[in-house]
Amino acid sequence: MIHATALIDPKAEVEANVEIGPYSVIKGDVFIGAGTRIGPHVVIDPYVTIGPNCQIYQYAAIGAVPQSLKFEGEKTYVKIGQRSIIREFVTIHRGTAFGGGITEIGEDNFLMAYTHVAHDCRIGNHVVLANNATLGGHIAIGNNATVGGLVAIHQYARIGEHAFVGGKAAVVKDIPPFMIAAGDRARLHGLNIVGLKRAGFSPNALTQLKKTYRLIFRIGLTLNEAIERVQAEVEQIPEVVRLIEFIKASQRGITR
Repeated sequence: MIHATALIDPKAEVEANVEIGPYSVIKGDVFIGAGTRIGPHVVIDPYVTIGPNCQIYQYAAIGAVPQSLKFEGEKTYVKIGQRSIIREFVTIHRGTAFGGGITEIGEDNFLMAYTHVAHDCRIGNHVVLANNATLGGHIAIGNNATVGGLVAIHQYARIGEHAFVGGKAAVVKDIPPFMIAAGDRARLHGLNIVGLKRAGFSPNALTQLKKTYRLIFRIGLTLNEAIERVQAEVEQIPEVVRLIEFIKASQRGITR
């Protein structure tokens, strides 16, 4: 299962049924979970943990030192959850001490070709990053979000759960959960109705989120006024509460 031309550091821990293709390089202090398949010409640098049953395609580079002038060679990490798919030429960089020390990618994610995940990013579960999605440092992406091709996301921005970011968008502020955003600069275009229906959201949840969206983004209220009206006029189902909490926690500001 390990090709004769692959270079595996003796300190690397490789579990059962792992496949490593020709000319791949696995450096020290790496853990690769059972059943993971690594294609040819992949480079995995130290301090990387890869969960079981992942698929990593040719020329991916995982765990390189971050592209940060503040980085001083400290021991930082990359962690990738189980069943994630990482396609050709994806780059994932280690964290930094000032940013939490870890770049973390959750479970069941799909990173398409040429995606870049910079230092200290935190990606949830069931996230899709389409071709050439580019994540600056310290970005957080919630569960079940989709980021389209050629999207550039500014460092420290957040993408909420079940959000959909259309291709070629330039994201400079937070994208709230459950929304569609697109454009340069990215703007909201309503709820991600198709995605929410596919995810099994109830009709009542969609109704309450529509009311919330209208109050916050469509009738010209200030953010504080809108939140007060949402709390007074909209059923406080969990999805509405999470949306309001996301908005209140924003540091970069909310895409409107």
